Amino acid sequence: MGMTDPISDMLTRIRNAQAIRRGVVEIPYSTIKEHICAILVTEGYVAGVEKCDGADGWPALRVKLKYHNGRPVIEKIRRCSRPGRRLYCGKGEVPRINRGLGIAILSTSKGVLSTRQAREMGVGGELICTVF
Repeated sequence: MGMTDPISDMLTRIRNAQAIRRGVVEIPYSTIKEHICAILVTEGYVAGVEKCDGADGWPALRVKLKYHNGRPVIEKIRRCSRPGRRLYCGKGEVPRINRGLGIAILSTSKGVLSTRQAREMGVGGELICTVF
Protein backbone atom coordinates (compact mmCIF):
# COMPACT_ATOMS: atom_id res chain seq x y z
CA MET A 1 0.00 0.00 0.00
CA GLY A 2 1.29 3.46 -0.88
CA MET A 3 2.13 6.18 1.57
CA THR A 4 -0.49 8.91 2.02
CA ASP A 5 1.85 11.78 2.95
CA PRO A 6 5.54 11.23 2.07
CA ILE A 7 6.61 14.75 3.14
CA SER A 8 5.18 14.22 6.61
CA ASP A 9 7.04 10.89 6.74
CA MET A 10 10.30 12.69 5.87
CA LEU A 11 9.80 15.30 8.59
CA THR A 12 8.99 12.58 11.14
CA ARG A 13 12.13 10.64 10.21
CA ILE A 14 14.24 13.77 10.76
CA ARG A 15 12.48 14.49 14.08
CA ASN A 16 12.91 10.91 15.33
CA ALA A 17 16.57 10.68 14.27
CA GLN A 18 17.37 13.90 16.14
CA ALA A 19 15.52 12.64 19.22
CA ILE A 20 17.98 9.71 19.48
CA ARG A 21 20.99 11.87 18.46
CA ARG A 22 21.64 10.05 15.21
CA GLY A 23 24.13 11.68 12.85
CA VAL A 24 22.57 10.60 9.53
CA VAL A 25 19.07 9.65 8.46
CA GLU A 26 18.01 7.94 5.21
CA ILE A 27 14.80 9.05 3.50
CA PRO A 28 13.16 7.55 0.38
CA TYR A 29 13.93 9.80 -2.60
CA SER A 30 11.59 12.19 -4.36
CA THR A 31 12.30 15.47 -6.13
CA ILE A 32 10.26 17.62 -3.73
CA LYS A 33 11.99 16.04 -0.72
CA GLU A 34 15.33 16.83 -2.34
CA HIS A 35 14.30 20.48 -2.79
CA ILE A 36 13.07 20.73 0.82
CA CYS A 37 16.35 19.24 2.10
CA ALA A 38 18.34 21.66 -0.08
CA ILE A 39 16.52 24.57 1.58
CA LEU A 40 17.29 23.10 5.02
CA VAL A 41 20.99 22.98 4.03
CA THR A 42 21.10 26.56 2.70
CA GLU A 43 19.30 27.89 5.79
CA GLY A 44 21.74 26.01 8.07
CA TYR A 45 19.37 23.51 9.71
CA VAL A 46 21.11 20.36 8.40
CA ALA A 47 24.76 19.79 7.56
CA GLY A 48 24.32 18.14 4.17
CA VAL A 49 22.24 15.98 1.87
CA GLU A 50 23.20 13.53 -0.86
CA LYS A 51 21.35 11.16 -3.16
CA CYS A 52 22.35 7.51 -2.72
CA ASP A 53 21.06 3.97 -3.08
CA GLY A 54 18.94 3.00 -0.10
CA ALA A 55 19.08 -0.26 1.84
CA ASP A 56 16.14 -1.62 -0.22
CA GLY A 57 17.79 -0.82 -3.56
CA TRP A 58 15.61 2.22 -4.30
CA PRO A 59 17.07 5.75 -4.46
CA ALA A 60 17.27 7.55 -1.12
CA LEU A 61 18.41 10.83 0.38
CA ARG A 62 21.06 10.67 3.08
CA VAL A 63 20.60 13.70 5.34
CA LYS A 64 23.45 14.62 7.70
CA LEU A 65 21.92 16.16 10.80
CA LYS A 66 23.40 19.11 12.63
CA TYR A 67 23.87 19.60 16.38
CA HIS A 68 25.06 22.57 18.44
CA ASN A 69 26.40 21.97 21.96
CA GLY A 70 24.83 18.49 21.91
CA ARG A 71 21.34 19.79 21.04
CA PRO A 72 19.67 19.45 17.63
CA VAL A 73 19.71 22.63 15.54
CA ILE A 74 16.09 21.95 14.51
CA GLU A 75 13.97 22.50 17.60
CA LYS A 76 10.61 22.10 15.87
CA ILE A 77 9.74 20.91 12.39
CA ARG A 78 6.03 20.75 11.62
CA ARG A 79 3.92 19.88 8.59
CA CYS A 80 1.38 22.63 7.83
CA SER A 81 -0.41 21.80 4.59
CA ARG A 82 -1.43 18.16 4.44
CA PRO A 83 -3.48 16.00 2.06
CA GLY A 84 -6.70 16.51 4.06
CA ARG A 85 -6.27 20.26 4.47
CA ARG A 86 -4.20 22.36 2.10
CA LEU A 87 -2.95 25.75 3.34
CA TYR A 88 -2.08 28.54 0.92
CA CYS A 89 -0.73 32.04 1.47
CA GLY A 90 -0.60 34.97 -0.92
CA LYS A 91 2.49 37.03 -1.56
CA GLY A 92 1.56 39.52 1.18
CA GLU A 93 0.61 36.76 3.66
CA VAL A 94 3.92 34.85 3.78
CA PRO A 95 4.25 34.08 7.51
CA ARG A 96 7.07 35.04 9.88
CA ILE A 97 8.02 32.04 11.98
CA ASN A 98 9.02 32.78 15.57
CA ARG A 99 9.59 36.49 14.86
CA GLY A 100 11.84 35.78 11.89
CA LEU A 101 14.12 33.24 13.63
CA GLY A 102 12.53 30.26 11.88
CA ILE A 103 11.50 29.58 8.30
CA ALA A 104 8.53 28.24 6.43
CA ILE A 105 8.95 26.26 3.22
CA LEU A 106 6.53 27.05 0.40
CA SER A 107 5.72 25.31 -2.87
CA THR A 108 5.28 28.14 -5.37
CA SER A 109 5.03 28.63 -9.10
CA LYS A 110 8.78 29.47 -9.00
CA GLY A 111 9.63 26.18 -7.24
CA VAL A 112 10.09 25.19 -3.61
CA LEU A 113 11.24 28.29 -1.69
CA SER A 114 11.94 29.46 1.86
CA THR A 115 9.98 32.41 3.24
CA ARG A 116 12.93 34.76 2.63
CA GLN A 117 13.19 33.73 -1.03
CA ALA A 118 9.41 33.95 -1.51
CA ARG A 119 9.34 37.50 -0.14
CA GLU A 120 12.25 38.54 -2.40
CA MET A 121 10.51 37.11 -5.48
CA GLY A 122 7.09 38.41 -4.42
CA VAL A 123 5.27 35.07 -4.66
CA GLY A 124 2.98 33.02 -2.43
CA GLY A 125 2.01 29.38 -2.55
CA GLU A 126 1.26 26.25 -0.59
CA LEU A 127 2.71 26.29 2.94
CA ILE A 128 4.50 22.94 3.20
CA CYS A 129 6.15 23.10 6.64
CA THR A 130 7.67 25.32 9.30
CA VAL A 131 11.12 24.91 10.84
CA PHE A 132 12.51 26.51 13.96
